[in-house]
Amino acid sequence: MDITIADSEIEISAIRAQGAGGQNVNKVSSAIHLRFDIGASSLPDIYKERLLKLSDQRITREGVVVIKAQRYRSQEKNREEALRRLYELIDSIATLPRKRKPTRPTRSSQKERLDNKTQRGRLKIMRKKLPTEPAP
Repeated sequence: MDITIADSEIEISAIRAQGAGGQNVNKVSSAIHLRFDIGASSLPDIYKERLLKLSDQRITREGVVVIKAQRYRSQEKNREEALRRLYELIDSIATLPRKRKPTRPTRSSQKERLDNKTQRGRLKIMRKKLPTEPAP
């Protein structure tokens, strides 16, 4: 399913990037700060629910996705990067993980496990020092 988000639902602001870069970093606001309110968005309710359940550090307690992109020197590339990350996050919850079918270990694997335990126990017993007889 292809999800589209209206531009009005995404708040994008340009900020100064951190780190090295000389004068350019000090003068130009090339980093992008993206904010997306999950609750107020037009996403389907099931998507909102799954996003809010995610334990992702980019999602605040208030249900706002905050993404900071500052990889590139150009503001436009950072904007594309931030949007790409937002869509990636939404795509990650779009498909439900497969239900796990409970399985039982085979009889031979159970026997093998118990045999290994017994063998290990015997090895440990063999390591013990034998009691010495007292000298007459």
